[in-house]
Amino acid sequence: MNILFIGDIFASTGRSLVARYLQEIISTEKISLAIANAENSAGGFGITPLIAEELFSMGLDVLTSGNHIWDKKEIYDYLPRQPRLLRPANYRKELPGQGLLVMKARNGVEAAILDLQGRAHMPATDCPFHEADRLLASLDPSVKVRIVDFHAELTSEKMAMGWYLNGRVSAMLGTHTHVPTADERILAGGTAYQSDVGMTGPYDSVIGSDKDLALRRFLTAMPIPLDSAKGGGELHATIVTVDPQTGHATAIRRYARNG
Repeated sequence: MNILFIGDIFASTGRSLVARYLQEIISTEKISLAIANAENSAGGFGITPLIAEELFSMGLDVLTSGNHIWDKKEIYDYLPRQPRLLRPANYRKELPGQGLLVMKARNGVEAAILDLQGRAHMPATDCPFHEADRLLASLDPSVKVRIVDFHAELTSEKMAMGWYLNGRVSAMLGTHTHVPTADERILAGGTAYQSDVGMTGPYDSVIGSDKDLALRRFLTAMPIPLDSAKGGGELHATIVTVDPQTGHATAIRRYARNG
C-alpha cells in the first residue's frame, strides 16, 4: 500500500497547492492513506477549524502538527472533536487533543498515525522516546502499518528517533525545518526514514516567511513580525510503500511539484 505524507503546509500558498494536486497524486500514485502536517496552514502560524475542515474536504485523511498547533485559540475546542487532527502526544495529557490515531485506510487496512515532538531547541515537553514506547505498547499487535511524524529541530535527534523506532514502525518522517532532505532510505529493520519531508508552500522565502522581513529581523535583532511569502510555490511530499502484512516499508521516495 502507498502512503502519502505531505510536508508542512504553509499558509494559503500551501493550501492552494494541496487543492490543485492532491486528487491527482492520490489517483496516479494509488495512495491508500494521505497525511499532511498542517500546523502552519493558517497564515504560516497555526491552524483553524475552518482550515482543517477545508483540508479534509480536499482529500487528506489525517493532519499532524507540532509546536504551532497552539497558535490559534479556536483550535482548542476543536481538537477533542476532530480526532483526525493530531497534536504531539508528548505534550501534557490534560491538554486537548491526542497524538495517536488508528483508522482504516482507503484499502481497508488499519493504520496507526503517531505525532511526536522533539525537545532540542523546542518547547518543553515530555520525552518523545518514552512516549513513543507508550503509544506503541498501546496498539493492538494486529495494526502493522505505523507512521510517525517526528516534529523536531535537530537532524541528530530525528536520526536517533529513526534508529530507536527501527523495526517497530513502518515509517518515521521528520517535519518542522521546512527544508526537504535527501536522506530517504529504508533502515535494516524495515522502517522508512527521512530527516525532513520539507514544506508545501512559498519557497521564494525564508522557510515560508517573507524574505525581506526575515532579513530585517536577522540584521537588526528586532522582533519584527513575519508575514507569509507568496512566491515560488512548491509541494513537497514523501511516498512510502508498506507491506500491510508485515508493516515493513518496501520503498520510499521524495515527491515534488512546482506551483
